[in-house]
Amino acid sequence: MTLAVRARRALGTHWYAWAMVAPVVLVIGVIIGYPLVRGGYLSLTDANEANVERSIGMNHIPATYHFVGLDNYRAVLTDSVFWDRLGWTVAWTVACVCVTFLIGLTLATMLNRTLRGRTFYRLALILPWAIPAFISVFTWRMLYNEKNGILNKLLAGGGIDAVPWLNDPTWAKLSVIAVNVWLGVPFMLVALLGGLQSIPGELYEAAEMDGAGPWQRFRNITVPGLRAVSGTVILLSTIWTFNMFPVIYLLTRGGPGDATEILVTYAYRLSFVDSPRDFSGSAAWGVLILALLSVVAIVYRRALRKQGEVW
Repeated sequence: MTLAVRARRALGTHWYAWAMVAPVVLVIGVIIGYPLVRGGYLSLTDANEANVERSIGMNHIPATYHFVGLDNYRAVLTDSVFWDRLGWTVAWTVACVCVTFLIGLTLATMLNRTLRGRTFYRLALILPWAIPAFISVFTWRMLYNEKNGILNKLLAGGGIDAVPWLNDPTWAKLSVIAVNVWLGVPFMLVALLGGLQSIPGELYEAAEMDGAGPWQRFRNITVPGLRAVSGTVILLSTIWTFNMFPVIYLLTRGGPGDATEILVTYAYRLSFVDSPRDFSGSAAWGVLILALLSVVAIVYRRALRKQGEVW
C-alpha cells in the first residue's frame, strides 16, 4: 500500500479529528514555526539594525545583510561570555529544580495525609501559581529593597544590618533562586500530589503489616510510584527554568553587573537593548539554547527509557 493511499484512508477515516487539530497546527505554525525558521535563517547572516529592511519616514531602505554561514556560531562558541553565562545558567537551573522538587515533594507528602484544614492548605500553597509572574516578581522586588523593603526592616528590628539583596552578586543569585523556587513549588506540589494519590493504598498497608517503617515505605513504594511523574515534572521544570526570562530580567535585569544574567536574557539584550542591535548574534544564541535543551530532553528521555518509564 502506497503512502498516498494510506494518507487518503487515514484522512477519510479520521477526518473529524484532523479538522479539529488543523486550527491548532496552523496557530502553532504561525506563532512558533515561522519565528523559529526565521531565527535560524538570521543566525546564518550578519543582520543587525544597520542593514535590515526598514523605513525612515517616507524612505524605504532595503535589507543589505549577507549570508555568512556558521560564523556567528563560531564567534559565540569561542567567546568566554557564552561559557560564563552557560555556567551560571546551569547552576541556576540545577539549584532551582532541585530545591523546588524537594520542597514540592515534602509538601505533597504532607498534604496527601488526612489532616484538618487540608483544602485550605492546598489552596494557599498553589496561590503563587494563580498570580501572574510579573506581579509576583515586582512584589518580591519591593520586599528585597535595600532601604525600604520589608525583609530588611524585619532584620533591622532584630538588630541585624541591612542585606544588599539585589546589589551584591552572591545575594542577588540567592535572591533570584528563592523567587523562582517560590513560583515553581505549586506546579511541583500539584503534579506530585496527583502522583501520590495514584499509588494504591493497599501497598502501604501491606508494607506496614510486614513491618516496614516510614522511610522504607517511602523509599520502596513512594519513590518508584512517582518515577514517571517525577521524570516529566523535572524535565518541564528544567526547560522552564533554563529559559526563565521574567524572574531574572524583571528582578535584576541580569545585574549587578552581569552576575545573574542567563543565556536567554543575554540573547534578549543583544537584540533589543545593546546598540547596535545584533539580530544575527541573538538568533545564534537562541538556536544554541534550543539545541542545548533538545540534547537535555533526549538524554533524559533515554535515561527514563532504560528504567522502563517511557512517556
